[in-house]
Amino acid sequence: MDDGRGGRPQDVANAEHGGAGGPFGPGRAAETGKRLRVLGILSWAVVAALLVRQVAAVLRLPPGDRLTDLETWIGPEGVLHVSGSLYDTGKFTGTPFYGLVLKPLRESAQDALGVAWTFGSLLLVVALGLLVARAVPQSAAPRRSSLLVAPAAICLFMVSLPVRNALHLGQLSVLPVLLVVIGCFATRGERAAGLFVGLGAAFQPTMLLFAPLLWLTGRRRAAVSSVVTFAASTAVAWIVMPHDSWTYWVHHLAGVGLGSGDSLANQSLHGALLRFGLHGPLEIALFLVLAAAVVVLGLRRAVRYALDGQVLLAVGVTGCVAVAVSPTSWQHQMLWVLLTVIGRVGKRAADRYVWPVAVVLAMSLSPKVLLPNMTSLDPVTQNVILVAALAAACVVPFLSVSAPAYAHPEPTAYAPRRPSRFSKVPLVPAWRWVLRRPNLLLELLLIRVAYSAYSEVRKAARGGRPTAEHHGEIVHSIEKFLHIDIEHWANHAVVKVSWLENFFNFYYESFHFVVPLTVLGVLYVRRPAEYRWARSALGFATMLALLGFWLFPLAPPRLMPDLGFIDTVHGVQDFSQPDYGALTAVTNQYAAMPSLHFGWSLWCGLVIAILAPKWWMKALGLLHPLFTVSAIVATGNHWVLDAVGGAAAVGLGFALVHLLAGPRARTIRAGTGAGLAVGGAGGSAAAPEGPGDPVRPAPGARPDLVKDTGATASVASGTERGPGSAG
Repeated sequence: MDDGRGGRPQDVANAEHGGAGGPFGPGRAAETGKRLRVLGILSWAVVAALLVRQVAAVLRLPPGDRLTDLETWIGPEGVLHVSGSLYDTGKFTGTPFYGLVLKPLRESAQDALGVAWTFGSLLLVVALGLLVARAVPQSAAPRRSSLLVAPAAICLFMVSLPVRNALHLGQLSVLPVLLVVIGCFATRGERAAGLFVGLGAAFQPTMLLFAPLLWLTGRRRAAVSSVVTFAASTAVAWIVMPHDSWTYWVHHLAGVGLGSGDSLANQSLHGALLRFGLHGPLEIALFLVLAAAVVVLGLRRAVRYALDGQVLLAVGVTGCVAVAVSPTSWQHQMLWVLLTVIGRVGKRAADRYVWPVAVVLAMSLSPKVLLPNMTSLDPVTQNVILVAALAAACVVPFLSVSAPAYAHPEPTAYAPRRPSRFSKVPLVPAWRWVLRRPNLLLELLLIRVAYSAYSEVRKAARGGRPTAEHHGEIVHSIEKFLHIDIEHWANHAVVKVSWLENFFNFYYESFHFVVPLTVLGVLYVRRPAEYRWARSALGFATMLALLGFWLFPLAPPRLMPDLGFIDTVHGVQDFSQPDYGALTAVTNQYAAMPSLHFGWSLWCGLVIAILAPKWWMKALGLLHPLFTVSAIVATGNHWVLDAVGGAAAVGLGFALVHLLAGPRARTIRAGTGAGLAVGGAGGSAAAPEGPGDPVRPAPGARPDLVKDTGATASVASGTERGPGSAG
């Protein structure tokens, strides 16, 4: 009996576990199985916690703020109670069949219906996650980890914007997706499959695009059944509600003119064209042309993936086509994009995370978190989900299962583990130092998300002005006790020298972000392994600083009105209506302890001093934290102890990286001792010739990418198997 992976189940199991005498023998297999069961229990506990949180988040809202769409439809003044057409009020954009299904609920008690609606929607999400997990091919989810797929899928759906919006608004958007997935994966007969797909299309007409997919992949009875079911459902609605059906299908061209089409929530080609300022016949004609091109290209790709054995990916791509060409694709209808994370993109193991991470972030975070708030980026920011759907449908080069890189991507080169002075270091053995550069797109995306989180935490730091001023008095008292309260003297001394005041003001405002980004950029290009080490230390230091902002809001010297400091950067302030420039409304002026101005500058200085090849470069790097600490004190923006806190955060950041990942891989010159040669971004490591022999650079290797192992080392390389191995 074949299990779909090219061999009998017992043969595959033996291959997976390396035989009875290998490292994955019976004892190791039992241990792995036990760990997976524990992870499974924890995963389902997370699912339960998310379900409870979503129910509480919806039901604790005031009646007027929750299930607003449901209230608009079936409330006392709702659309379904209005005599005449459903579409006269402009508040209903669904199909007539949708309205026909909702009408029996208009007499229901609002509170009871709201609770039942919320729980019913959550059950639909759970059912969808279970079906999607069942449809994941074993080639994408190995047997040993398949138990974790279902809770992971449910969690992914639960945290996504489509589900969160659907629960908040009281939408039925999960239902069409679930009906189509049932028809594609959970039915035995062809006619039953078509029945479910047709019902999904009756709620959302563009789901009828699954009929061509079924037909072209050999499921012709299912395709015919789906069309017949859709036609029958539409005909029933037409007979019961002829005026509404005429309005929807003829007057508004299947919903094109319904609702506020240019709303940011309408993530379709039609909505994007309206936001670009196109209206009338020109917009409709261009929409139809673009929609036809997306349908042809997207369905061709979907059929190819289905015939290749990637049925779930084919269904996701077809759903993305439906999202793009639908006249109104509200944000809560975008679940199809999430299904495309199953596709594999890239020949390198390190690149496999890029598409899934980008999709998950785009589907779970606000566009302003993903992209800077710049006018030039508005076309992308306003259409992030549409861009993701179009990319999945027409652009992203998902690998075929027959491609060599699908199952065996190019392995990731790791630096051999260097010994540490402490037996328990590293605490995370899976965290190995990767020698290749990380994927630039993924790195930029994660840096942007991390910075957005940093900004939000700064703004949300607890405590107001009284608390911050009280903490300022405490810090000032400690400094006076230690005789380091030099802020007032430095502040007034600098004000007396205009050029020095201007210099420190300029330095304070200009170099905080520029220098760290420059250091990261140089390391990324020239020293990939050191980039990961330095970036990780900076990330830990910043997280520790955010904890300080949250727990200890602190007024800087310039915001202590009784101490006589001069705000050299912003000028004299009216504290009831302060003006700190363009960022007044989005910054927290009490996020002073620890000082990230000094912390980040110290990080730059240490990294340059450790890695720079010339002594004058090291000295120049150390001048940056010296100038920064002088600037933050002289301008009245920080206490001396804030700088001490920033230094402590940076020191702990480097210490945590060492504790978790072990000593970093050092960069040395070629041929100057034991080392590991790596051939650029795509090179391979060269093995030692013999005990005690130096490693010779591989052909084409760059001297600056030769790694010191600290001892005679064997090559540690292989496929990335988890987030921890990314370094």
